[in-house]
Amino acid sequence: MKKTLVTLTLLCSTFILSEAQEWKPAGDKILTSWGEQLDPTNPHSEYPRPQLQRKGNWQNLNGLWQYTINSKEHNDIPTQWDGDILVPFAVESALSGVGRSLNKDQVLWYHREIKVDKKVRNGRTLLHFGAVDWQCDVYVNGQHLGRHEGGFDPFSFDITNALKKGEKQEITLRVWDPTSDGPQPRGKQINNPHGIWYTPVSGIWQTVWLEGVPETYIVRTKQTPDVDNAQLHLSTEVAQAQPNDLIIVEAYDQQTKVAETSAAPNEAFILPIPNAQLWSPNSPKLYDLHVKVVRKGKVIDQADSYFAMRKISMKKDGQGIQRMYLNDEFVFHYGPLDQGWWPDGLHTAPSDEALIFDLIKTKEMGFNMIRKHIKVEPARWYRHCDSLGILVWQDMPSGDLDGNIWDMHPGKIRYGKHDKDRSPESEAIYKKEWTSIMDALHNFPSIVIWVPFNEAWGQFKSKEIVDWTIQKDPSRLVNGASGGNFLAPGHIFDIHNYPEPAMPSPELFGANYVLALGEFGGLGLPVDGHTWQQKDNWGYQSFKNKEELKKRYEELINDMSKLIPLGLSAGVYTQTTDVEVETNGLMTYDRKVIKIPESELKRIHEKLYDKSLVK
Repeated sequence: MKKTLVTLTLLCSTFILSEAQEWKPAGDKILTSWGEQLDPTNPHSEYPRPQLQRKGNWQNLNGLWQYTINSKEHNDIPTQWDGDILVPFAVESALSGVGRSLNKDQVLWYHREIKVDKKVRNGRTLLHFGAVDWQCDVYVNGQHLGRHEGGFDPFSFDITNALKKGEKQEITLRVWDPTSDGPQPRGKQINNPHGIWYTPVSGIWQTVWLEGVPETYIVRTKQTPDVDNAQLHLSTEVAQAQPNDLIIVEAYDQQTKVAETSAAPNEAFILPIPNAQLWSPNSPKLYDLHVKVVRKGKVIDQADSYFAMRKISMKKDGQGIQRMYLNDEFVFHYGPLDQGWWPDGLHTAPSDEALIFDLIKTKEMGFNMIRKHIKVEPARWYRHCDSLGILVWQDMPSGDLDGNIWDMHPGKIRYGKHDKDRSPESEAIYKKEWTSIMDALHNFPSIVIWVPFNEAWGQFKSKEIVDWTIQKDPSRLVNGASGGNFLAPGHIFDIHNYPEPAMPSPELFGANYVLALGEFGGLGLPVDGHTWQQKDNWGYQSFKNKEELKKRYEELINDMSKLIPLGLSAGVYTQTTDVEVETNGLMTYDRKVIKIPESELKRIHEKLYDKSLVK
């Protein structure tokens, strides 16, 4: 018996070792330290949905899948495969182990045979995808379950009826992604990467997982803080609810219950939160939330979540200029333009440790905000922002850019162009995905501002889109067009200016809009051995060493601090890290070199938060 166990253990160990040995990063680009140490048998193993957790009944499907690339015209499930791909890394990335590109006439197929854990087969079995770029058809055991379109929003399918008897099941995906040849939201991806435009990201790029739920289960919750009335607005979506089912919600401050209420499923209700500690960058207080479906006294389903009590608003200061207020106090928003790109994983951080690294460094550098630039991150990124206390400006990824994009001309303030005429199909794609993104991210308290458009990149029907965004989520402010067309910009008038700081005219705009500098800086310093390519890297203004860079950066911050008493309420520095040929990051692309020490940056930034600057 002991000999048999030893033999089985050796066989399993040999299989895992051979699996790890077969995978290696593709290409010859720089790697992060997390990418260098990546275990292909266990990538991104953390629970992926922090705002709705069920403990113990989920199964991570990240790891090695089979893949092939063939003609878009061939719709039959392949029988032969090109090799293995490491999920959840895009096929173009080094960490996928593939490093191949697609074009609009090709499709990417995924296939994996899995053993479904018994814990996820009690009741209904859901197959979840964090994000797949762009059009994704899902098959289970050869049965087509549906299609999802959208590269940045999570989605799922109920696969219960497609499962066979026994443990082994087959999952197959067909993915089509035209990148810059299509009208869909894509952010900075382009088919011919150059300048500020980067390598495409196609296919699975966030965690794939199974979840077991009961027949009646909580699909989602929506929670919105109301600081003025000391309460939390709540609603739930419950699948297969029965008459007389009850939703019971409990709020906890660590181990102490602070509130409880009940309501019918699928109805809005209010949870009083008396004497709440308010969330802020200096005190990121979070409360736990337990949501239960109860039937005849028995708990049918339970999901755990969390929330924060915080308020973002605008009102005039003593000079009659609109300002942003957090919990009714003026807070100057200052942070980096954070694009969330990685040299080895592209849109996907090599690990959760890597994902939080950027955020920890951002806090240590003395920033209180991040503008998440035309990309949506995995849910865990926002959870980290909630926990660390980082204000987030969330951009909508841009798309359908042709014919309506600003020339990249440093130093020029640009506004006043006309909106783009987009096709009905293009408009519908944008509206559908922006709706899904706002729904998916609504519960994260760190997000305080929505940004529907950037620099007129595909900007269309500005008033309609901005007004709709405000109506959909009145609990946040809306920066309608960061650096783009000044056509109904919502609550904020935001300009971009490189490299020096600038601001919109307080006399012309300050009475009606919060004044913001949505991008500036872009100071470049290539660090030998840590660049995407050996030459032809660039920044808006380049330097030869760290000392010159630090001196110029401090000059920019001093100049910006002088604009705050005049009416400036926010600034965004370009950028957190180098990205491909851009070397204007505060860190190198591989995160191995910080160009200005964190403590020095924090010291430089302190003057921006002096509350005496605003009367």
